[in-house]
Amino acid sequence: MSVKLGIVSLGCDKNRVDTEKLLAYAGDAGFEVTANEDEADVVIINTCAFIESSKKEAIDTIFEFVAKKTERDLKIIVTGCLPERYKQEIVDAIPEVDAFLGINEYSRIADVIRSVREGKKVVDFNPCDLPSVRRVLTTPMHYAYLKIAEGCDNHCTYCAIPMIRGKYKSRTVESLYDEAKILVNDYGVKELDIVAQDVTRYGIDLYREYSLMKLLDRLSSLDVEWIRLLYCYPELMSDDLINYIAKNDKICKYVDIPLQHIDDRILKTMGRRTSENEIKRLIDKIRNAGDIAIRSTFIVGFPGETDEEYKKLYDFIGEYKLDYAGFFAYSKEEGTAAAKLKGQIPKTVKKRRLDEITALQSRIIFENNEKYVGRTLKVLYEGIDYERESFFGRPSFCAPDVDAKVFFTSDTLVDVGNFYNIKISGSDGYDLIGDRI
Repeated sequence: MSVKLGIVSLGCDKNRVDTEKLLAYAGDAGFEVTANEDEADVVIINTCAFIESSKKEAIDTIFEFVAKKTERDLKIIVTGCLPERYKQEIVDAIPEVDAFLGINEYSRIADVIRSVREGKKVVDFNPCDLPSVRRVLTTPMHYAYLKIAEGCDNHCTYCAIPMIRGKYKSRTVESLYDEAKILVNDYGVKELDIVAQDVTRYGIDLYREYSLMKLLDRLSSLDVEWIRLLYCYPELMSDDLINYIAKNDKICKYVDIPLQHIDDRILKTMGRRTSENEIKRLIDKIRNAGDIAIRSTFIVGFPGETDEEYKKLYDFIGEYKLDYAGFFAYSKEEGTAAAKLKGQIPKTVKKRRLDEITALQSRIIFENNEKYVGRTLKVLYEGIDYERESFFGRPSFCAPDVDAKVFFTSDTLVDVGNFYNIKISGSDGYDLIGDRI
């Protein structure tokens, strides 16, 4: 009797890559994957546990499927960051789950599925995976994430990732090239989005030197249109790397640099290795190198953040007008150094600051959009918005899921995953509007 698998992937794009490799292992063992959860005999939930909201989402999702066990014979396997972080604590808290696996254990998924179908309970937190280039894409076929390293060595005081994922561990250039080659040649991927907790640190553990540009040289030799860099730490954004991004035609003129704050005292308390002046100089360097879009993330309400320090961040956002930015209220995570700090900010204050600064960034994006009116942009077509009766896609300065879209009309048919020239005629708040030419 065949076993149908349902799968839920929670959290970031790095977790998505793990899910895709898990699917490859399950597929190799002959298991059928279904998108209809009501058909599934076994449901795998690959979880995130980075901050409080992600933990809540993971636990809510688990209990949603636990409730279904009263209706039919359903087995639940929970993998990823949540069981890796809490281990026996989560095992004891949710006994209805049939199996718990930590990270880097996806190669044993077939045996685990067979065990739970036989009524056995599986609890295993022993990483066993060897580097694999096999994946089953869960993104549209025209783009994919390429995870170049695991873990993190930065040890920011607010972050639980080093506790969960361990030390920074790069994959080899050759294994990444082989994986990317499969994505480009077999799947037809047009855009590779390079991800890790810190892509700028790539290679230092493996080759004893920062090797991101060497990796990008190899990837650029493939028949891929766009290569995008996500999560570049500011202190490692060297002049050479900035110039490389500006001059390599296959590298998107876009960098995602998590800055987190601008006040020196807050940055130091966060364990960040940069300063206000260094951040401002870096932004100026990037802008002087060419038309490179900058995305960042910031935390408001960090323990001890005064009204003046928050105002400094608010004013910085208003002055430097980054292309895109995400803002998060500080989440107190057990086991992190910041959780022990005095001066924890009330939730009401954090929410007010978050709402204010998010609204400011929205106004900046609306203003920035005006500079594109009248210009023709190369857009990767991704789908149809039937409510708006419009096609949509992305230019190179917009990353999947988080940045703006370009909505456009066309007098002739367009194919998903192809590029089209769109003349921008206006904007609709966050997004751009145009016509195919």
